Amino acid sequence: MNDKRVQKLVIVGGGTAGWITAAAFAKLLGSSLAIELVESEAIGTVGVGEATIPQIIRLNGILGLDEADFLRSTYGTFKLGIEFHNWGRKGDRYLHTFGDTGLNLNSVLFHHYWRRHAGRNAQAPDLWHYSLHQLAAAEARFAHMDKVGNTAMTGLAYAYHFDASLYARYLRAYSEARGVTRTEGIVESVARDAESGDIASIKLQRGETIAGDFFIDCTGFRALLLGQELGVAYQDWSKWLPCNRAQAVPSKRLATLVPYTRATAHTAGWQWRIPLQHRTGNGHVYSSDFISDEEAGEMLIANLPTKALGDPRPIRFTTGRRDQFWSHNCVAIGLSSGFLEPLESTSIHLIQAHVSRLIQLFPRGGNSVAERDEYNRRCTAEFEQIRDFLVLHYHQTEREDTEFWRYCKHMDVPDSLTHKLELFESSGRLGRDVDDLFREASWVQVMLGQGVMPASYDPMADQLGDAQLDEFLSNLRRLIERAVGSLPRHEDYIAKHCAAPDAAEAA
Repeated sequence: MNDKRVQKLVIVGGGTAGWITAAAFAKLLGSSLAIELVESEAIGTVGVGEATIPQIIRLNGILGLDEADFLRSTYGTFKLGIEFHNWGRKGDRYLHTFGDTGLNLNSVLFHHYWRRHAGRNAQAPDLWHYSLHQLAAAEARFAHMDKVGNTAMTGLAYAYHFDASLYARYLRAYSEARGVTRTEGIVESVARDAESGDIASIKLQRGETIAGDFFIDCTGFRALLLGQELGVAYQDWSKWLPCNRAQAVPSKRLATLVPYTRATAHTAGWQWRIPLQHRTGNGHVYSSDFISDEEAGEMLIANLPTKALGDPRPIRFTTGRRDQFWSHNCVAIGLSSGFLEPLESTSIHLIQAHVSRLIQLFPRGGNSVAERDEYNRRCTAEFEQIRDFLVLHYHQTEREDTEFWRYCKHMDVPDSLTHKLELFESSGRLGRDVDDLFREASWVQVMLGQGVMPASYDPMADQLGDAQLDEFLSNLRRLIERAVGSLPRHEDYIAKHCAAPDAAEAA
């Protein structure tokens, strides 16, 4: 109890990571903590994180943000999942949705009933025939729906697409209104305590010194504090996730505002498409070992859904993570902590997850070894779980039409992923960790979507007779069709509830 109390928090770097951090700390610890954020308008941000997963709803809820106002301010749209093209094989597609497929019955996951039915019916429809989210996405419909009528079927689980730079601006206003001090400036040097090695202060180029008790590094890939100053090494995961570059470019708004992200596999990577109210976000993620920057840019432009609104902007990265996320009195959040490519829209989630975890473990005083170790343990586990899920998309493929896809198909993968694949191939069961970010439904959809068909199914699915099973599946489909038929078009719902006033002009 004699440790010096943490009274001053300094966040170095703005952007999405910095302002999510500032907003959450201001909301939850602002009454007992002085918070200062240092950023420079001269230093750009990556700013391509326009697609999210449902966990962001919890963050916005904790902050008390009004959904309609937030979406209007960021030109946001709703997202039911990610549609994957050409991943398992050229010409195929599947939707990784945020919700359950079908309806679990008698404590048995629905896909076991579907597998049993498919095993005795050569013409049986695929799993997504029984997906509420799939049909709503295919018909570009959306509305808030907690459950389907008076049934046990859950409604639409969703996330958002939005302009990440506008989200950061929105959270800046929120944070400053709650006492966060913003300081403009570029960090010139870092001073450390001679005895503990902790960071004591930063000095800006204009000469100002900013002292603090605890520092959060949101400086992006530079990792100015945790990496450069404290010397925490970086683990390179390129052998499993070989893409190392991206080019991003906006294009005009889609003619139909669909409620999902699209990820289309190309010869040496993949291209994203993110629909916003005023434009479309596009980017090509690729490996420079298998395609030139010039070819990658040409491929991006050639596959745009609408007219480009600028020139492609290059981004370089190395997939991986820091050896520690918290060292001394400094935590890295966002790109400074590691990078997992945006294939499953996890970038903003990792920011909010790390912020939430840090707030849960935030030290009152300086003696925080136990909290630091627990934080690092949990962040490491989450990074590795997400890594395995991303590797699954690349490795589980029939594609061998290019050198890149041959490499991905035949590369060695982490043992943790090999176990999950073998278990699912055998019986459709999932070796999912309890705290895994991705639910059973997510693993099932990507496994099946990438071509992993279980050899068998849970014997508890035999509790229904054949006629009962057929009736169960038929009733499910009718229920889904009725539910989706009652939904408005996605763009009509936005126009009614959260349209940005100048979206049409911007488009």
